[in-house]
Parts: sequence; structure tokens; C-alpha cells
Amino acid sequence: MEQLFWGCLAFGVLFTLVTVVLGDLLSSALDGALDFLSLDFLNPTVLAVGITVFGGAGIMLVQYTAIPALLAAVAAVAIAAVIGFLVGRYYVKPMKNTENSTAYTMKGLSGRLGEVITSIPTGGCGEVLVKVGAGNSNHIAESFDGSAIQAGDRVVVVDVRDGVLFVSRFENNL
Repeated sequence: MEQLFWGCLAFGVLFTLVTVVLGDLLSSALDGALDFLSLDFLNPTVLAVGITVFGGAGIMLVQYTAIPALLAAVAAVAIAAVIGFLVGRYYVKPMKNTENSTAYTMKGLSGRLGEVITSIPTGGCGEVLVKVGAGNSNHIAESFDGSAIQAGDRVVVVDVRDGVLFVSRFENNL
């Protein structure tokens, strides 16, 4: 029974190392071929943790307690299930919900604040710097009401048409 525990511990550690080193490469190579296996408890991280904990707990129970090997295996399964559940619930699930993207749509810029970096003349175009996520993005802009807006003025994006931001001066009266 001890060989089974050592094998599971070694497999879990190797699986974890391979996943960390080759995870992105394998993920792009398979390109969603295994998406039908999307049950939370079949998550590779949870499985690797469960197998590793089963092996480690089994080794510790056999070597440091006087309980029989079969009872140690049952206890190791229970410990692995609890730890696997906790990792899935409090690590994997929250991390899945925090995936972040730097992508944005032009229509999504409506309502955002920006700063004019190239003056917008009456009836003409200028350039606006808009904060998007952790960075900034420059866009061609026109005045929404046709009036001139000077460089350095704060503006709000009112509309987006054909890739051009239509902006108005932002007046903070607080």
C-alpha cells in the first residue's frame, strides 16, 4: 500500500510540474478539445492536489500512526477529498472568476472620461487619451456639440461613430 501512496505523491508532483511548465502549450495545442470535461471537480488543479494529498497523507498515516494500511487509505481518500474540495472552492473557482482581459470595444468607451491631447478645433478632429483598464489609449475625437476644446481639457465620451469619439467638456461641479 505504501508504494501506491508514493506513486500517487510522485505522480501528483510530476503532474503539477508538467502543468506549470507546459500548461499553456498543451492548452493551445488541444484548443478546447476537452471542454466537455468542464466539471469543477475534474479541474486539473483539483485533481493534482487530490492525488498529491492522497499520496502524502497516506505515507504520513502509514509511517507515523499505528493504523492498518487499508484504514490509512480510507482516511487518505477522505483527507484528499476535503483538501481537493477546499482548493476547488476557495482557490480555483475564485481565480476562474477573476480572469482579466485587456480587450475593449469602441462602443464600450461611451461614458468614459478622457483628456484632450491634441486640441479639437470647431467642426474638426483632435486626439483624446482615454484610460482603458490598466493602460491608456489614444483615439481620434470630435466635439459632440461642434465647439472647440483645448488640449489638457477633461472630456467625457458621449458617443462613438465610425471609430471616432464624440466628446464633451467634463465639468465637475462638486
